[in-house]
Amino acid sequence: MLENEKKKIEPIDTWKFLIPSILGALLFLCPISYNDEITIGVGILASFLLTAFGDVIPAFIVFLLGFSALASVLATITKPTFVQHSSFLRTTFINGPFGLIVRVLAFAFGIMTFYEIGPEVISSRATGGVVLFDLAPVLLTWFLFAGILLPLLVEFGLMEFVGTLLNKFMRPVFTLPGRSSIDAMASWMGAAPVGVLVTMKQYDEGNYTEREASVIATTFSIASVAFSLVVATVAEIQDLFFPFYLSVSVACLIAAIIMPRIPPLSLKKDVYYAPVGKQINDTIPEDAPLLQWGFDEARRKAKNAASPKKLVQLGIETVLDIWLALIPLVIALGTIALIVAEYTPLFKIISYPLIPVLTLFGLPEAAEAAPTFLVGFADMFLPAVLGSGIDSELTRFVLAGVSLTQIIYMSEIGILILRSNIPVKFWELAVIFVLRTIITLPILVLFGHLFV
Repeated sequence: MLENEKKKIEPIDTWKFLIPSILGALLFLCPISYNDEITIGVGILASFLLTAFGDVIPAFIVFLLGFSALASVLATITKPTFVQHSSFLRTTFINGPFGLIVRVLAFAFGIMTFYEIGPEVISSRATGGVVLFDLAPVLLTWFLFAGILLPLLVEFGLMEFVGTLLNKFMRPVFTLPGRSSIDAMASWMGAAPVGVLVTMKQYDEGNYTEREASVIATTFSIASVAFSLVVATVAEIQDLFFPFYLSVSVACLIAAIIMPRIPPLSLKKDVYYAPVGKQINDTIPEDAPLLQWGFDEARRKAKNAASPKKLVQLGIETVLDIWLALIPLVIALGTIALIVAEYTPLFKIISYPLIPVLTLFGLPEAAEAAPTFLVGFADMFLPAVLGSGIDSELTRFVLAGVSLTQIIYMSEIGILILRSNIPVKFWELAVIFVLRTIITLPILVLFGHLFV
């Protein structure tokens, strides 16, 4: 049955839409100044948890890695009845060979990094340390609150209301439904993984097609204002932050217009997730008042929302799935990606063709900067860190900007997308990364010459 099938709207449905949706908007979409940085309500909750329990969170993560690895091995080998009868337990703990290897590796990496034992390439602060002590705690705390509170944003009509109002703009400009603006705002104000989580849930529930979900996840998962300020500070261009973030925003906007219209994203099919099928109809009657139609659609969605108990259950399952399945992937593959970036010449070798391009664009220290433009595929933070030693402020400005506009990085966003049901393959992520670099680099160079 389609979500927006006509049903009688009652007065209580207005409040069922307004109260949770306003709370969701306040938690996920409204910028708040906290500790001298711009964040959102969910970010404040996550920061509080990180501050209060920061010293013990890495140890807790190692415990989660061990539990995930042991439970997965036992469940996959023995296949107990209670696991097979629960779709959540079955998908979380029964894995193929690749999944088991990843979880065992993640536990091994976690132990070596936490206790600083084993090969230095794994336990180093620049590889395993970055993932265990910097990245994973942020994911753990952000997704704890985002997973549980996300229904306020997506289940009570806010996306239907905003989607109706913006549909006539988003369709011709970005080839996307209006509701995708919520995904972008969740990324922009909070954190890119939260935007991807919104997209994953919408695709799984039959509200996005394969093409729409693929485009939104790889194009609208823009870096937050807070993270962008951190990158600018590391690159030592914080005094240029306003023109810097303006440049990044314009480059992301242009890339968002171009990317859906070229392969591989343009080749994705407009079909819905097969297990659920199409659950939405965003066609607006020609004679319908736009505001009233959006309000009615929102109230219908709220009317059909699951019970609070069911939504809490689904939220807890989302959190546990991320903690027990995604974080091991981040630890294992993120550590390997950083090892490749830090201890092998791979990125230096493949960056040779970039040197004449950067020289043509008038960027000083092109040879030193070239590898850092590609190392962002491993982790978005690496280019700013590795490029902080470059003397040219212009080159650092462009490098930091491109690292934010590339979006696809395997230590976090890439793994989150690959583990989801969104049909994007690894090679497609690599191609999208390269295309975004090609599109946004000249734009950032232009702004760099203008402002620096």
